[in-house]
Parts: sequence; structure tokens; C-alpha cells
Amino acid sequence: MKILVTGGLGFIGSHTVVELQNEGFEVVIIDNLSNSSEDVLDGIEAITGIRPIFEKFDLRDKSDVQDFFKRHADLEGVIHFAASKAVGESVDKPLLYYENNLGVLVYMLQELTKMDKANFIFSSSCTVYGQADELPITEDAPVKPAESPYGNTKQIGEEIIRDTCKISPQLAAIALRYFNPIGAHPSVEIGELPLGIPQNLVPFITQTAVGLREQLSVFGDDYPTNDGTCIRDYIHVVDVAKAHVVALQRLLNQKNEGNYEVFNLGTGTGSSVLEVIHSFERVSGEKLNYKIVDRRPGDVIKAYADTTNANKVLGWKAGSTLDDSMKSAWDWERKVRG
Repeated sequence: MKILVTGGLGFIGSHTVVELQNEGFEVVIIDNLSNSSEDVLDGIEAITGIRPIFEKFDLRDKSDVQDFFKRHADLEGVIHFAASKAVGESVDKPLLYYENNLGVLVYMLQELTKMDKANFIFSSSCTVYGQADELPITEDAPVKPAESPYGNTKQIGEEIIRDTCKISPQLAAIALRYFNPIGAHPSVEIGELPLGIPQNLVPFITQTAVGLREQLSVFGDDYPTNDGTCIRDYIHVVDVAKAHVVALQRLLNQKNEGNYEVFNLGTGTGSSVLEVIHSFERVSGEKLNYKIVDRRPGDVIKAYADTTNANKVLGWKAGSTLDDSMKSAWDWERKVRG
């Protein structure tokens, strides 16, 4: 079965390609390399023994999208990662995020609805919940006004898919709302490799520890949490990748309970920024240079998942601990810096 993975050379995308190939799927990747490298293909091949088909183009070009689907009419499913994803950057560049995250999604769905049968997995985010009233966060939690343009693109993206599914019985879709994917493949052949200054906590931690960054900034220690820092649900990227395969198989085997479903992907445990730092120091033996700075706009105070539906309905469960994730991230960082 041939599966398209957009953004398949990115962090989560590349790990998902590995899991798909390990399950026997034929994978085609589209990536414009705006936040990734073609070298990732070597890592995927080193792990699986298979080099996926790769096409480099920008999905914002509608004619290229149309041409791709004409040439690959035998696709059995699409996993859509390609998007801009940094909360802070989205506050500064909202129009970039709306164009890249929503325009592309529309182009993809326009092509999928032309097919006799289409299966679509959407890379969504816990940011759709905003500042949650109750924890842990269930899939039924109210979707509140987004804290950032990035979060808003995920909310609107889900609405676009839901509305399309209502009038397109041939389209089956699952939105996976992940919390905070971290870590790297245990082979250390692939991992998180942001271009430029990292927008996420863990690569900033590892880059600081390896000497690439002078100091880690912790944005605020006056939040209403145990140690004053924000709390997130950090989940190993391989666990996230495996969930995409399980979700795809659910659609292919027609086990879905409707043609649009939503699942949270998390561990069900919240960890503060300082707890993540201490986990890193514990598994690496390194002392991290960090300082407390002012709060950052758009940050949610606490967010961690209720994973009941993912565990019982989807049939997936996270298997790695925070320490596992931090160790793999550190192993990857040291390999990259050589």
C-alpha cells in the first residue's frame, strides 16, 4: 500500500516514515526542506533498509499538488505533517502560518475528495484546547480561543477537515492532537534537527549542554504550578510515530466509528520545564546552564492529556518515560555534533 507523508523529512514525519516502512507500507515523501534536510533520507534508509520515494516541492503551489495526485492515483492514505509549527514565530508571522498551514490543507483535501476512497491522518496539536479548565484534557474539552496563530491554524484546520468529511462520505479522517513530542530514534540515525535557533525546549536543552547555545532561557517561574514553570505532556517521538501507523490501519481496516475522529496523543503525565531540565541532567550527567526570564506570549500554563480514548479506542499507548526521551535526545545531539 502506498502512503503519502507530507513533511516526511521533518522530526515527527521522518520517524513515522520509519514505522510505516517497518510495517510494510510503501512511502512517498513530499517536503520543501524549509525546516529539514535531504540527509534524513540516509537515516531512514539506514534504519529500515529502504529509501522512500522523495519529491521536493512546496505544497503551497496548487498546480504541483494537483500534478502529484495525478501521478500517484494509487495512494491508499495520506499523513499530513507539512506545516509551520513554532508558537512564538506564529505570533510574529501570522500570515505565513495561515498561508502555509491552511492553504496547503485545502489543496490536499480538494485532491482527496476527487478520489473514490481516501484516508487522511492530520497532524494536530493540544494547542487547540488553549488554557484548559480541567486536567487531564479529554478530547471533549472545549476548544477555546487559541493562544497563538499557530494554535488557531490547528483549530481551523480541524474545522476544515470536519466540514469536508460531512459532505464527503468517501473521505475518512483522524486528527491526532499531540502534546509535546521529544527524543530521537534509538538508532540515533534520525532525530530532531531544527534549522537555526530551536523553538522547542528539548533541542535547546541539548544544544546548550553540547555548547552550541550559551544559555537556556526558562520563560517564567511565577506560574501557578509546583515550581512556577509551565507544565507539558512530553511524549517520545517514536511513540507518536507508532500512533500514526495505528490510526492509519484503523482507517484502512474500516474500524473507525465515523468518518472524522479525534484522539489525544500523550503520556497522561505533566512535567514542568524544571523537571525536564532535571531529567536531562540526571540521564546525561551534565549540569545545564539556564536562567529564568520573563514569560513568553502565547504560552499555556498547564497541558497534559487524558489518554483513555487513545488507549482503549485507538488501541495505542505511549511506552517511553521522560528519562528515556531525554537520553535519546542527548545521544542524538552528541552524534550530530560529532
